[in-house]
Amino acid sequence: MIIDMPNTHTGEIAQKIDELHDERGEAATGRVLTLLILPRDHNLEEALETANTASREHPCRVIAIVPDASSDIDPDKDDSNLSAQVRFGADAGAGEIIILRPRNGLVRHQDTLVIPLLVPDAPIVAWWPTNPPASPSKDPIGAMARSRITDAMNSDNPEATMERLRGNLDTADVDLSWTRLTVWRAMLASMLDQPPHLPILKATVSGPKNFLPLDLLRSWLRLRLDVPVELKTVDDATAITAVHLEREDGELSLVRPDDNQAMVSFPGQAPQPISMPIRSDEDCLSEELRRLEPDDVYGEVINTGWNLLYS
Repeated sequence: MIIDMPNTHTGEIAQKIDELHDERGEAATGRVLTLLILPRDHNLEEALETANTASREHPCRVIAIVPDASSDIDPDKDDSNLSAQVRFGADAGAGEIIILRPRNGLVRHQDTLVIPLLVPDAPIVAWWPTNPPASPSKDPIGAMARSRITDAMNSDNPEATMERLRGNLDTADVDLSWTRLTVWRAMLASMLDQPPHLPILKATVSGPKNFLPLDLLRSWLRLRLDVPVELKTVDDATAITAVHLEREDGELSLVRPDDNQAMVSFPGQAPQPISMPIRSDEDCLSEELRRLEPDDVYGEVINTGWNLLYS
């Protein structure tokens, strides 16, 4: 169900949502959080699809805020500076979706705009699918949130975006470029837990050129192993392809030759295949919605680890 609400007010939107809940015999108290999304207009549907999938695990109210730059607004008929769309049922995952399109001066008061629509007594999460503010914690929407999720890899300039995020890091901030490494970090940590526990002498990581998750993985390895970490670029790669760890008795390696399967190798042992598909945006967002707590390791990696590599 999709309901368009042109020239509206937040009170009317809240009333409409209550009516829809009454019709279905359910309550908004079943929502575990409010997810505030700040996408660009052109990637709105993609972001909503990702949120819909994530909401199957985390029933939530999704509020997307997309400033309306339309030039065909009739000032004689429009006095609210707000249009909206409400999606319910099959069109909204395990919750409801509210798309707010503020205009004119209302664009500068997005925090006030969403307050009447928040799920009572539920945590707030803010997510910027593309270009985040330089300091998410000081952004009006970000300041409301218990967790702030960015995705520098999908911004216009990933390297510059990460530099700004590093310089303005708050404990509630995390970036999905880091979340994409969860399986890699878990597998490598498991490999290093296997005896014999000989020191690592050198590490090498392989993947695409100018690929932010690869830089974060290098920073993590440099921080945790305290050894040189070399980079090998793979021209046709779209994700991380391999990590090689050198020890006195030989080499440990985790190599992903395709998008679904990896090979784990220990010195003196035959390689073993494991399932290791590339993580989707839905997987990464679901993980961050599951946590909602500060990721201290992320903070160490993008500050101390990053500086060890690049300073």
